[in-house]
Amino acid sequence: MIRTNDLKYKSVEICAGAGGQAVGLHHAGFKHVALIEIDKDACTTLEANTGEDAEWAGCRVIQADLRAFDPSGLGLEPGELDLLAGGVPCPPFSAAGKQLGRDDERDLFPVMLELVEHLAPKAVMIENVRGLVDQKFASYREEIIKKLESLGYEECYWEVLEAKRYGVPQLRPRAILVAMKPEYARHFEHTKPEPRPELSVGEALEDTMRARFEAVADDPRAEKAFKNWYEKAQEGVAPTLVGGSKKHGGADLGPTRAKRAWADLGVCGMGVANDPKDLKDKERDLFAEAGPKLTVEQAALIQGFPGDWKFSGRKTAAYRQVGNAFPPPVAQAVGEQIYAAFEAAEKNGK
Repeated sequence: MIRTNDLKYKSVEICAGAGGQAVGLHHAGFKHVALIEIDKDACTTLEANTGEDAEWAGCRVIQADLRAFDPSGLGLEPGELDLLAGGVPCPPFSAAGKQLGRDDERDLFPVMLELVEHLAPKAVMIENVRGLVDQKFASYREEIIKKLESLGYEECYWEVLEAKRYGVPQLRPRAILVAMKPEYARHFEHTKPEPRPELSVGEALEDTMRARFEAVADDPRAEKAFKNWYEKAQEGVAPTLVGGSKKHGGADLGPTRAKRAWADLGVCGMGVANDPKDLKDKERDLFAEAGPKLTVEQAALIQGFPGDWKFSGRKTAAYRQVGNAFPPPVAQAVGEQIYAAFEAAEKNGK
């Protein structure tokens, strides 16, 4: 990923996870004041990737439950913050769950709106699953918009963005809400970001998969297995990665339908491969009947993370961070729209 703008505008992110949205917004030109996340492993990931990087200087990683978080601790005066962003928990709206919406105790939209009221940022960006735009949640969405309007914001759009249209080799639709103070909203393009060239699974993983098979080049099956995988993987993008729940088993690449789609791309979805530097079972990780399994690093590339972004924790914990992430290129595309609106408002004296 290439950073497209100067790091000029301040942002705070809630439910930051392993940093997918943070990476994208950073590359769009936002300088993070704080990344707030409840999961310990994800916080370790954020600290490991930002702590020694001069471009992230001043960014605080805060492990906290948002329901008990006091925003006054951020040291920001109302109106000082440029962007408040976050991907509030998706289970209340996911088709894979009970879709309880506001009745789900995990719904953090009310908390997000309280933060908007306290911090009064110039812009708000909220990410969630596509299920949130289903008709059954229409009244809840209207309630959220009315609350934002009462706080002085204008809805710029609430759209479903498909990750594959922004250079992510994956089917991953996400519902994105952008709202801004009117003096900035008038300079915002009230349409989805322009699509970027599509990237296949084969293009995204060619180098890392080649390296994995070259490491076992003494096995006579290696060269053919790589070619078989590559031929299939060039055919398209991946199904949606799922992070899964801490309550349910280990890491794999999703339900039965997703595993079939992965098999069509030459990938075995029945688990996640071990680190290639610690290859314990090449039959399991590289030579399964359906094809090689993905490593955590490769799953991250499928999400659109840069190759140098590292994930902390054991394999399953690291994979869940990847699977639950917001693809950085999508966040960057939206962030660039917000950045451009700020720039236009500044140039035109708002």
